[in-house]
Amino acid sequence: MPPKKGEEPKALPLIGRFGTSLKIGIVGLPNVGKSTFFNVLTKSQASAENFPFCTIDPNESRVPVPDERFDYLCEYHKPASKVPAFLNVVDIAGLVKGAHAGQGLGNAFLSHISACDAIFHMTRAFEDEDIIHVEGSVDPVRDIEIIHEELRLKDEEFIMPIIDKLEKVAVRGSDKKLKPEYDIMCKIKNWVIDEKKHVRFCRDWNEKEIDVLNKHLFLTSKPMIYLVNLSEKDYIRKKNKWLAKIKEWVDKHDPGALVIPFSGGVELKFQDMSDEEKQKYLEENKTQSVLTKIIKSGYAALLLEYFFTAGPDEVRAWTIRKGTKAPQAAGKIHTDFEKGFIMAEVMKFEDFKEGGTESAVKAAGKYRQLGRNYIVEDGDIIFFKFNTPQQPKKK
Repeated sequence: MPPKKGEEPKALPLIGRFGTSLKIGIVGLPNVGKSTFFNVLTKSQASAENFPFCTIDPNESRVPVPDERFDYLCEYHKPASKVPAFLNVVDIAGLVKGAHAGQGLGNAFLSHISACDAIFHMTRAFEDEDIIHVEGSVDPVRDIEIIHEELRLKDEEFIMPIIDKLEKVAVRGSDKKLKPEYDIMCKIKNWVIDEKKHVRFCRDWNEKEIDVLNKHLFLTSKPMIYLVNLSEKDYIRKKNKWLAKIKEWVDKHDPGALVIPFSGGVELKFQDMSDEEKQKYLEENKTQSVLTKIIKSGYAALLLEYFFTAGPDEVRAWTIRKGTKAPQAAGKIHTDFEKGFIMAEVMKFEDFKEGGTESAVKAAGKYRQLGRNYIVEDGDIIFFKFNTPQQPKKK
């Protein structure tokens, strides 16, 4: 039934784990540059050695999300405390062909991916005789297909026991309440096992189906960003024979997914340079770092955003899921803010920057007082008003 006039069509729930302490995992075959990239991201030193299983325990790190708006607010207020938003990144050991069946260190890796909510899928497009390739040659499209198939096969293993159990109670047994879930699992089985496609490739899951998908959190439902690791030379000249083939494959199989070419070697070089040396290198080679773009894309892939609270005591970015309403956003600061929510006083960052002061934003009529149905937008600067919940009287 179409929505009544004046009614917004209801937004579908998001696929994935609910919450804000979500993680993105770096996944790929061995020796494609995952640990180097992780080291660059976190400036830590995970053992980036040249053999297939040098990362076994996943290294985890919190990476600050670069944001010019946050920097501007800190410069303006000069606060005692500065708290940016963070992206939780996990470096997962290399997957090999047959990982779903326990090849290499397969099952442990797949459980590490299972604990993540999105994937940086790293593939290697550089030749280097000193760095062995587990498949014997460089072919990033083949490598992408190996990882995709391993994740799909692992989901296949998850799906069959769920269907068998549901069939026992909902079809052969008497619990008819579970019949709709059984039907949905059959649709998922048809998509993943019979058609051999990833869950996220289907664009028309409905609300009930998404509820079932979120109950099981299949590996192939996790959003993916493709990182193509190039040599320094190819990165600077913006040319590599594999780039067009990778883009073509992603557009065909995972339409809408981001493909970001970068060079682990170049980004690693920047770690040891002063700001002046880095600037000189960038100008001489007419190139730029894509690290900020990668971090921001990872954060967006987790369907996260943030609002700011700002003043002389603290400038802070508060992480929320996309689509969060004002009272729940207030609850991120303190549960009392949500319980006693009165209103959110909101100004857009752009209006604040343009006006120069809060008073100027108010004078321009752009300082808004919004109620509990307001959906917070990325970059809002908010001051919450709330009643303190009354404490129960002692008898």
